[in-house]
Amino acid sequence: MDTQELIEFLNFKADQYNNPEFITSDPIQIPHQFDLKEDIEISGFLASTIAWGNRKMIITNANKMMDLMGNSPYDFLMSASEERIEDIEHFVHRTYNTEDFKYFLKSLQHIYRNHGGLEGVFSAQPELNLQERISHFKKVFFDLPFAQRTTKHISDPAKGSASKRINMFLRWMCRKDNKGVDFGLWHQIHPSELSCPLDVHSGNVARHLGILKRNQNDQKALLELDTALRSFDADDPSKYDFALFGLGVFENMGRQTTP
Repeated sequence: MDTQELIEFLNFKADQYNNPEFITSDPIQIPHQFDLKEDIEISGFLASTIAWGNRKMIITNANKMMDLMGNSPYDFLMSASEERIEDIEHFVHRTYNTEDFKYFLKSLQHIYRNHGGLEGVFSAQPELNLQERISHFKKVFFDLPFAQRTTKHISDPAKGSASKRINMFLRWMCRKDNKGVDFGLWHQIHPSELSCPLDVHSGNVARHLGILKRNQNDQKALLELDTALRSFDADDPSKYDFALFGLGVFENMGRQTTP
């Protein structure tokens, strides 16, 4: 298909999958359990952090995290003592374990008490592009004493990562289209700044459609994909995440191209 046909196809698929039914099988259902802005941010950040592997297991374990915080994440962070956080036991999602979770809670507590919350950190340096601000966020996030192993759970574009999970979280927080999926809670980051979360599904579909050539799903590939998607819709490039992910997960497009 030519470029215009491709754009029309992707617009159609983005619209097809960007609807409330999408929520029922996606980790974004975790923040949709809440109404308070801070609860949505915190639950969304934690759910996106463990969003790799089996989707049902991601959702199950994200709900366990919410249970451990009494299903009131912001209230828990604002009121919990260090001892209360240290008392948490028995949380594991793949390589993300109890010690990682406890550090994440302490760091989020620090961020909400001292940095204006997650939105405050990501919005603090508007002169930087969004990938640079993700790198800045990682520095702030590890401002407390930490175990080295925990750092792998926050990706860094400056070190070549496509930062799929953080870009997905930012899509959740910043896109607003009244379709009922993304929240559009943050107004200091415009949807035009967002990058499409790049993972095995979206990457393989993008290669199948000829809009991504690079084989690795890394920062260079993300920039290549960004360039293509921004040429399709400069104001809202990350909407194509619905199309690429949906085509990969629900329609198996590109599966044969898996490296």
